[in-house]
Amino acid sequence: MANNKSVFLNPLSKDNPVLVQILGICSVLAVTVKLEPAIVMGLSVIAVLAFSNVIISLIRNTIPTNIRIIVQLVVVAGLVVIVSQLLEAYAYDVSKQLSVFIGLIITNCILMGRLEAFAMANRPWPSFLDGVGNGIGYSIILIIVAFFRELLGSGTLLGYQVVPQCFYEAGYVNNGLMILPPMALIVVACIIWVHRSYNKELQD
Repeated sequence: MANNKSVFLNPLSKDNPVLVQILGICSVLAVTVKLEPAIVMGLSVIAVLAFSNVIISLIRNTIPTNIRIIVQLVVVAGLVVIVSQLLEAYAYDVSKQLSVFIGLIITNCILMGRLEAFAMANRPWPSFLDGVGNGIGYSIILIIVAFFRELLGSGTLLGYQVVPQCFYEAGYVNNGLMILPPMALIVVACIIWVHRSYNKELQD
């Protein structure tokens, strides 16, 4: 139980895939202009990562070593297609905002890293917890970055105006730089700096 707890909780902070392992940065840059697509992308990655971990764990002893990467890709691709179809059916506007980035979950290095490093060597339940934990850890950073980029870049959150109109009348201007991809990297760098300031063991 203690081991399962650490498998689930460590990716949230101490072993966060974005902040510590520096994985999945591409999608952080691409889908965090608005909060809504960032949340949907995070949920999609959690689902794909958790279930792909379970599937690979269940069949790990039957996968020939020389084709294991191909098998992992096929499993992930199948799950991504399912997620993509569900989004198109029930959240069409968001699926259009995410565009090709849902498909690119297949190449997300967090997924392939967890399948290879954890699911191939562990039982289904710990693999499920590892997938959910890493997915949530990734999603937290995605949502934090999107929160600041949308708020400061557009004055909105989830599409709703949150900066009062009187601020604009007094001269406030949205920071257009926040909606450019380089600012996503800068926001992530600031989060990493704060995270490592509170986790001294990561500074070595």
